Amino acid sequence: MYKIHLDTDLGGDIDDLCALAMLLRWSDDFELNGITTGAEAKGRRAGYVRYILGLEGRNDIRVAAGADVSQGFYRFAELGYPAEERYWPEPIKPLPNPLEDAIQLLKQSIEQGATIIAIGPFTNLCLMDLQYPGILMEADLFLMGGYIYPIRSGFPNWGNERDWNIQVDVKSAKHVIENSKPTLIPLSVTVETALRRAYLDDLRKAGALGQLIAQQAEAFAVDEQNETRIGKTYQGLPRDIINFQHDPLACAIALGWNDGIEIEELPLLIEEKDGWLHERIDPSGRPVRVVTKVDGPRFDEFWLTKIVNR
Repeated sequence: MYKIHLDTDLGGDIDDLCALAMLLRWSDDFELNGITTGAEAKGRRAGYVRYILGLEGRNDIRVAAGADVSQGFYRFAELGYPAEERYWPEPIKPLPNPLEDAIQLLKQSIEQGATIIAIGPFTNLCLMDLQYPGILMEADLFLMGGYIYPIRSGFPNWGNERDWNIQVDVKSAKHVIENSKPTLIPLSVTVETALRRAYLDDLRKAGALGQLIAQQAEAFAVDEQNETRIGKTYQGLPRDIINFQHDPLACAIALGWNDGIEIEELPLLIEEKDGWLHERIDPSGRPVRVVTKVDGPRFDEFWLTKIVNR
């Protein structure tokens, strides 16, 4: 059976939850071989992942906490978490383990032919490749991140610094992109997707997992105010946008969803300047597969059907 491995920083922005939920509800077509977490705080994110798996009766899936913020890999010494009492139905027990466990789980997934989908910082992938040089070149790798083309008119006019997965750990991102054959799902396309308030009623009817998404979406809407800040400002987005679906889009493309998707092979030069990573098209660059176009509304509806029509 087709295998995938998810590397995630679930527990902050709720699109990681939306991505994992989609994979769990879509999993008749593939095997979720393992999940590793990065930007950790002593297993807190891994604990959240284990809780979500429990809601779907999937405690058979292996989970390992990876690189921790205390180890100095990240731009920030602390990465904040939303209030647990508002985002989760009950207190969640952390799931700590040695970093080596995550590296070994990733390595085993690659050796078993799993597609690797990274929807958080690329630290775990970098550490594995440093320990086992060349292993990333063997991987079928999809990375949520990149800023090659500017964001289209009608969508938030964000700059390169908003490319979180890459910019929060520049050294790891540079190593991974230069030492693998990835497909990049960049910010310029993921910003055209939306988790909408219109979806919440259907989500509340979609079992405990759908109810958890709805709960977190309501809390996130209060905290981020995207309907006011973004929905009323940018004509390319729905007015009831709660969040972007960066990570679910990356997962869907990795699994072969291509409705309205365009992918190009571009020669990219990867350069670090003043502490920020820049990717630019240059004839001397390495060829990298890059998603350059998405039909955002079509994907948004596709994601919802995967959650509610199980």
